[in-house]
Amino acid sequence: MTVYLDIIWALNFMFDSLLLYLTAIILKREIRLWRIFAGGLIGSIIILLVFTPFNEYSGHPLTKLLFSVAMVLAVFGFKRLRYFLKGLMTFYFATFLVGGSLIGIHYFINFDFQLSSSVMLASVKGFGDPISWLFVLLGFPLAWHFSKRNVEGIEMTKIQYDSLVMVRVVINETEFRFKGLIDSGNQLYDPISKMPVMFISVKDRLDEFPPEIIKMAGNPEDIIMGSDSIGGDWEHKMRVIPCKVVGQEHQLIIGFKPDRIILEKENEIIEAERGLVSFSMQQLSADDAFQCIVHPKMLTGTSTMKQDAKVS
Repeated sequence: MTVYLDIIWALNFMFDSLLLYLTAIILKREIRLWRIFAGGLIGSIIILLVFTPFNEYSGHPLTKLLFSVAMVLAVFGFKRLRYFLKGLMTFYFATFLVGGSLIGIHYFINFDFQLSSSVMLASVKGFGDPISWLFVLLGFPLAWHFSKRNVEGIEMTKIQYDSLVMVRVVINETEFRFKGLIDSGNQLYDPISKMPVMFISVKDRLDEFPPEIIKMAGNPEDIIMGSDSIGGDWEHKMRVIPCKVVGQEHQLIIGFKPDRIILEKENEIIEAERGLVSFSMQQLSADDAFQCIVHPKMLTGTSTMKQDAKVS
């Protein structure tokens, strides 16, 4: 049987290098390419051991673990034990993620080939099944890209989750609750009072709000121009605020001064000392992850711990 050792070695070298590169992306570590290729080269040596007197040891789990340790050390080095173990575990995570994606794709499209001849299981039998090799050659980059995109998506979800707070707005002794996103890009202030402005969407919750708020959210231009009114009890708390949005240089919005703005963040309760809210019919989050955009300045108010607040 003819064994195309150079092709098998080259594929494993490429795959190991890509897995190490994916590991560096997940860990957000800037690594030089030559170190990644060095790690891939070390990992590909295990294929060559199949054709040496150490053949019986090449497939042993301890041997694979030692090669994995050498690969991670070659790429990331050793600064401290925790740093190294994090790199090693992330490398295995990336390997299982891409490998699992390949196996999932295989069963989904149901290619008819024997897994015993698949290079994924390191069973070297000549050139191998042409279908399996073609599948791995095409499927591995797709699985790698899919894994990378999903890791980035998970990271963005975590970042967004860490920026979410529970918002309680008290208006005329009535409390409304929202999920809020802390947006550092929101730098809108009332130019006169210098109060920060929070945006609140009332879409899909119209039955919870009084008609005055619904009117402010639905027809702000009519109220600003004086063609419509919301009553004196509400108008004395109203502010007209100029702002800039994408596509429009100048725009006027209505800001309303609530009685209280309370933010709950992890184990902390923050009461904003000053602030305005602007109601809108526009949905702020496509997946309804949040209903208001919180001005970061509001987080500088009086802060108490949740346990302390309960005791008081």
